Amino acid sequence: MREHGGNLDVAQQRYGGAAEDWIDLSTGINRVPYPDVSVEARQWSVLPSRSEIESLHDAARRAYATSAPIVAMGGAQAAIQLLPSLASRGRARILAPTYNEYAGVLSAAGWEVAEVSEVAALAGADVAVVVNPNNPDGRRHDRDELLALLPRVGRLVIDESFADAVPGISLAAEAGRAGLVILRSFGKFYGLAGLRLGFAVGGAADIAALSAMTGPWPVSGAAIAIGRRALLDHDWARATTARLADDCVKLDAAAQSRGWTLVGGTPLFRLYETGDALAAQETLARGRIWSRVFQHKPGWLRLGLPGNEAEWSRLSAVLSR
Repeated sequence: MREHGGNLDVAQQRYGGAAEDWIDLSTGINRVPYPDVSVEARQWSVLPSRSEIESLHDAARRAYATSAPIVAMGGAQAAIQLLPSLASRGRARILAPTYNEYAGVLSAAGWEVAEVSEVAALAGADVAVVVNPNNPDGRRHDRDELLALLPRVGRLVIDESFADAVPGISLAAEAGRAGLVILRSFGKFYGLAGLRLGFAVGGAADIAALSAMTGPWPVSGAAIAIGRRALLDHDWARATTARLADDCVKLDAAAQSRGWTLVGGTPLFRLYETGDALAAQETLARGRIWSRVFQHKPGWLRLGLPGNEAEWSRLSAVLSR
């Protein structure tokens, strides 16, 4: 099992407490989730219809400002699992450091995987992977530079799982171009990761192939109903984007008071250089706040944003010790 945030069971094993005692800031999941998660009883007892699935696709196209073919699936992770099957085995290059599932999934499927540090070094790959904005450091990449890669790679996969609150960064509008595949996560920005919903946007052939692999019912009726409602709620999205921006400033100030330096981040998480991330994680854990550390960067600590005043107060108290 590769390292991920959200491993609250590890925190409990090391430091005790029940799950409800903890504030889990180890992920980039919005802790103020979309509020209307009601569904009709029939959504639990019937299979989703094709028209209902297409209505979810239409809502996603509107939210992501694209007219390209799209397919819903069980989170962006489900799309990552299927990536190796979109083409014959070959050379995969991944802009790193980044989300560790890409290298693992492609390697397990027999691809030759190399991690590179610059966009230009992706050229020549059969599959090139860019996470934009990047996880965990929030690095952002120029749209034109990414699009210029298209003739130089077999397929360009851009993971936009953290793009919802970063206006103007998305290339979803360009996803009809051959060889360009955009992955979007629903659960992070909308705070409903347990719903397991995400999307792949791309050219007709790639989306048809992914649709065939996901089968006739790729997501649940509940995911369709809640996802469609949330994706069309533009007022909530705008208000949430503004709140997250304010909260990032607040969290950065609290971290600075502790002596930590901002490395980067997105509106859903922040990454700090602490000098000793394991010690910082333990300090937080003693206050039942869980964070994310990285084996390859012993000073890096990632924190999500608290969700309410009680959580902010607790974090502030722990950081001031």
